[in-house]
Amino acid sequence: MEPPMLPRESGRFVAERSQDVFVEEEGVQKVAEMLYNLRHGDELTAIGWEMANPLAPAPTSDQALNWVFVVDTMNFSFWPEKESEQCEVTFNGTTYTGYMTLCAAIARAMEEGVPITDPKFFSQMSVEELGHILRSDNKTPMPMLQERHQVLTEGGRVLLENGGSFRSFISKAANDARKMVELIVEKIPSYRDEATYEGRRISFYKRAQILVADFWGVMAARGEGDIVSMDWLTMFADYRVPQALVHLGALRYSDALLQTLKNGELLSSGDRREVEIRGCSIWSVELIRARLCKLMQERDGQTCSVNSAIIDFYLWPYAKQHHKEMAHIPIHHTRCVYY
Repeated sequence: MEPPMLPRESGRFVAERSQDVFVEEEGVQKVAEMLYNLRHGDELTAIGWEMANPLAPAPTSDQALNWVFVVDTMNFSFWPEKESEQCEVTFNGTTYTGYMTLCAAIARAMEEGVPITDPKFFSQMSVEELGHILRSDNKTPMPMLQERHQVLTEGGRVLLENGGSFRSFISKAANDARKMVELIVEKIPSYRDEATYEGRRISFYKRAQILVADFWGVMAARGEGDIVSMDWLTMFADYRVPQALVHLGALRYSDALLQTLKNGELLSSGDRREVEIRGCSIWSVELIRARLCKLMQERDGQTCSVNSAIIDFYLWPYAKQHHKEMAHIPIHHTRCVYY
């Protein structure tokens, strides 16, 4: 069987054939200009990782790397069935929803003395133990507990077979981002985020790529972020960043797709429209990055060091901060372990 196209090539392939999602040139230019105006701040650096992950352990410890593995292995499907029924977790006086409920639950477990970042523990934990760790403050549980248990114990066993920690496992890829993604996808089945589109196998590898980018973020915070091939990564195709890209005008949905999403229709993983949303998101960010680098070269004579992962690190919190302004743009809902 032929291997799937890599995420960047997949994004371009989908964008060139998409029927319901379109990359908009004017919006791409607008977002590039917006990012260009941020070029002297911390938003477009690896420091942005620390800002986006306030509940992570101090990056100086290898526990932070295992924390990244635990969180990213379970980093999928936080949206509620009804907006009024959000899973909530309170930690240190702050109540969190969405992805941050997972981070808060892990932080709470660590404070309670649960060795949740130890692969020996999480490779063998029971569903009940994980359910207690991820318990909600209200009656709405975190979705997909069984699936989270399956992927975490599976991932833990892989770490134990490869040195006993995420650091020892990922070291087999020799500080090369592309090799890291390939290693993760090869060894851990739940990270194989692939689909078929127009008769071709394609890939997004959202969680594998964000795991590598988070590893890089921790290492950069230590002053050890000299990982090669970071430019190989794309953005992390989920449901929140596409909403921001539509809001900013870099993506446009067809009227039919908009109506489908407004009606609350679930899209299954691999559905043509779901694939188009994710693929076009990847390609629009590639075009934004290329335009940003061109602006920096033409106006400043500077070589651009901003990669697609950093743009994603900026757009995801942007979407959260501006969620009221973009509430009229529906996010797509797909229950799966990939995002």
